[in-house]
Amino acid sequence: MVDKNKWQQLRTKISIPSKHWIDGNYVDSVSGATIDKLSATDGKHLVAFARGDGLDVDKAVAAADRSFNAGVWTNLDPTVRKEKLLKVAELMDKYRDELALLETLDVGKTITESWNGDLTSAINTFKYYAELIDKVYGEIAPTSKKFFYYITKEPIGVVGIIVPWNYPLLMTSWKLAAALAAGNSVVIKPSERSPLTALKLAEIIKEAGVPDGVVNVILGYGHEAGEALALHHKVRAIGFTGSTAVGAKMIAYSSQSNLKRVYNELGGKSPVIVFNDFEDLQQVAQTMTGIMFYNQGQSCHAPSRLLVHDSIADKLLEHMVACAKNYIPDDPLLEQTTLGAVIDEKHLQRILGYIDIGKNNGANCIYGGNRVHNATGGYYVEPTIFDNVTQQMQIAQEEIFGPVLSVIRFKTEAEAIAIANDTEYGLAAGLWSNNINRVHRVIPQLKAGMVNVNDYSSGNLTVPFGGFKQSGNGRDKSIHALDKYLELKTVCIKLY
Repeated sequence: MVDKNKWQQLRTKISIPSKHWIDGNYVDSVSGATIDKLSATDGKHLVAFARGDGLDVDKAVAAADRSFNAGVWTNLDPTVRKEKLLKVAELMDKYRDELALLETLDVGKTITESWNGDLTSAINTFKYYAELIDKVYGEIAPTSKKFFYYITKEPIGVVGIIVPWNYPLLMTSWKLAAALAAGNSVVIKPSERSPLTALKLAEIIKEAGVPDGVVNVILGYGHEAGEALALHHKVRAIGFTGSTAVGAKMIAYSSQSNLKRVYNELGGKSPVIVFNDFEDLQQVAQTMTGIMFYNQGQSCHAPSRLLVHDSIADKLLEHMVACAKNYIPDDPLLEQTTLGAVIDEKHLQRILGYIDIGKNNGANCIYGGNRVHNATGGYYVEPTIFDNVTQQMQIAQEEIFGPVLSVIRFKTEAEAIAIANDTEYGLAAGLWSNNINRVHRVIPQLKAGMVNVNDYSSGNLTVPFGGFKQSGNGRDKSIHALDKYLELKTVCIKLY
C-alpha cells in the first residue's frame, strides 16, 4: 500500500479506459454517443465513456458466438484453460494498484477496501475457479448391463453478465470466472455508474492468453445496452446482480426472447436478531457496525435491520453509537479513511430522503443522519442509526442501500422470528445467542439463503452466495455456481 500522494501520482499516469471491448480490441459505439462519468470522490469529471445500444450488443454477442462455435476456448485442454485463468489472477495482482485506484475513483469506496478487500477477493476467485476446471467430473448411471448411460456437463454457450456498481470488480469476477471455468464465452455489461475495472480486467484477460472474442465488455445504460443483451437470442444465460425490480425484468426479457436461463441475485433487507442470552454486547456492536457501514452500507446483504431484545437494547445501543464514531467519512484515497463516498449525487439524495422519512415516521435518529464534506464536491453521508423503528416503517421494509441501520426491539423469540421474516427479501440473516438449543431452533425458521450465528459475513468463497424469495434464484461463489453455466447431457448406448 502507498500513501495518498502516491495514489494521486498514479492517477496522473494511468490511462482510464472508455470504450467497449469487443473481440480483443477497444471500439467506439456505433452511434458515437458517450456518457459523462463523474468521480464519486470529488464530483469531478472522470471520463466520457461509450454509450452502447443494440447495435453494439450485436457486435459483442457475434464475437462471443464466433469464439464459442470455433472452440477457441471451450475446446482447449482443461489444464491449459486452468493455466490461463491462474495467469489472470497473477496479472490482477501485478496491476493491483491500478485496479484499486480505478475502483475507488469510480465508486468512492476507500482505497483500503479496494486494494485489500475487493482485489484480494477477486484474485482468489479466479484462482478458485481455475483450480476447479480439471476437477469437475461426469457421471455413470446405475442401469441395466444392456445399456451404458452417462451424463456429461457442457458449456451453455454465450453468457451475458450484468453486474451492479457497489462491488464492480468483485461481482464481475464471481460470475466471469465461473462462466469461463465452465468453458463459455461471455459478454459483460457493467453498470453505467461503474464501468472502469471491467474494461481493465478485459485487457488483463487478453494479456493472460485467453483468445479474443471469449470475453467482451459492452458499456451503456441498463435500459439500452443491458436490455438488448438480455433480449438477445444468441445469449443462452444471464447472470444478473442488481435490484429486485430489474431482476423481474430479466425474467420477462427471457420470456420475450429465447427462454434463456436467468440467474438473479437481488436485493435484501437482512435482519440480525440479538437475544438477551448473549453477553458480549461490545462484540456485537463492533461486528455489526463494521459490516453495516462497510462500503458505505452499499451491500445487498448488509444487516440493515437489527432486532434487539428489549432488555438489552439500551446497553447495546450505547456500544453501537460508540463504535459508529469510528466510521468517519473522508477522502477515500487516504489509507486511514474508514468511510468513503457513496456512488453519486442521485444515490446520496435517495439515502438522505430515507433518513428524512425515518425521522418523519417517528423513528429516533440517535447517531448521524447528515451529509458532510459538501465543499469537496463528493458524495458523503454519516453513518446513521435509528432506534424505536417499527417493522411497518419504510426504513424497515425498503432497501436503502446506504449506511442507515434500523434498530427494532422485541420481547419474545417468536416475535423476533416473525419480524425477521416480514419482508419480501430473503438474502441473509443472523442471530446472536449462546443458547445452542435456541440457535438450532431459530435457524430453520429464518427464511434466508445465508444465516450467520454470532458473527456476520458474506461467507467463504467455497460456499454459495444467494437468497430466498425476492432476493433471487441464483447462487454465486462455490462449485454450485458452475451449474448455472453448464448444460447436462444424457447419453445412452445400447450394448450388444
